[in-house]
Amino acid sequence: MSAFGHTFPLYAGPKLIFPMDTTSAVIIIVFLTLLVTFMAILPGIRGKTRLFWLLRVVTSLFIGAATLAVNFSGEWSVGWINTNTTYKAFSPVRINAEVGLQIGLRGINITLTGIPVQQLNETIDYNEQFTWYFGRNYAEEYIEALEKGVPDPVLYLAEKFAPNSPCGLHRQYRLAGHYASAILWVAFLCWLLSNVLFSMPALIYGGYMLLASGVFLILSLIFFSTAITLTPKCPFHLGSVSLNTQYGLASWITLATGLLCIVLGLAVMVMHRIQPDRLKIFFNQNGIEKTKKMAGPEEGGLLSPRYRSIVESPQDQDITLSESPTEESPMEKPIRPLDEPQKEPESSL
Repeated sequence: MSAFGHTFPLYAGPKLIFPMDTTSAVIIIVFLTLLVTFMAILPGIRGKTRLFWLLRVVTSLFIGAATLAVNFSGEWSVGWINTNTTYKAFSPVRINAEVGLQIGLRGINITLTGIPVQQLNETIDYNEQFTWYFGRNYAEEYIEALEKGVPDPVLYLAEKFAPNSPCGLHRQYRLAGHYASAILWVAFLCWLLSNVLFSMPALIYGGYMLLASGVFLILSLIFFSTAITLTPKCPFHLGSVSLNTQYGLASWITLATGLLCIVLGLAVMVMHRIQPDRLKIFFNQNGIEKTKKMAGPEEGGLLSPRYRSIVESPQDQDITLSESPTEESPMEKPIRPLDEPQKEPESSL
């Protein structure tokens, strides 16, 4: 029996948890704020340009938000089971609970929720995170969890991913997470460059950057998948039930966003080849081309059309020579030899 009303005195109580990852929540709020700001500008745009502008903004913000959010998400690989398992170490007390495992690029997240939540005169609702990204030590976090007296199912799953575990999961998932995260940052930079290029008369290069962003998104998913396929199977037995993981929401969002970027990038390239005028209309750049054609020398042109034609084709122009002067120029007088005597002018009688 426990000392204080079935509550173990050495174990800390369950901590308050946010219903979702705070980093992902901040990213979503920022991009939603940008979307609302752009929607406020929408009534001032007339004609078909309003629809084109709305499609461009919504699609671009979705790609940027998805690329940034999955980098910080912990749901690349997930698994849940309902089981009857032990609750605390060195105690025969068992509970009915739902155990969840979420594997991300930066670590794992383990949840334990009682069914019902109130059991043994306490609230069974735990959410523990163990990270392995740069600057964090997974082993130290595991030791801190042991000292706090985290429930046994959480410690059991966390031990499977420890550096000294015979399963070898820590090294595979850690390396795959590092490389996948770096590739996602490159994909995000390509997305930023594509937006800059789409706002300039360089639509084809914007398509190239969008295509590159999609390719890098797919590559990040491939790197993470290697950790699942190449890692030897390590069973997670909790009570009489085994916990199996599968691809989570972040993996499917990464795949969908990558395919979307590839399709849109190829579409821009094809439209630039067969229908460049319609592509410029979609990106609202037909007015820029007209302005450039009508620009004169005072608007940035070096030469006006009249003078440019003279410079470019001088052979077609009739060059009019000025009349020769009646008096000889000093430079055109014949040169006399030095030994020739100079004739004196005859005086007129």
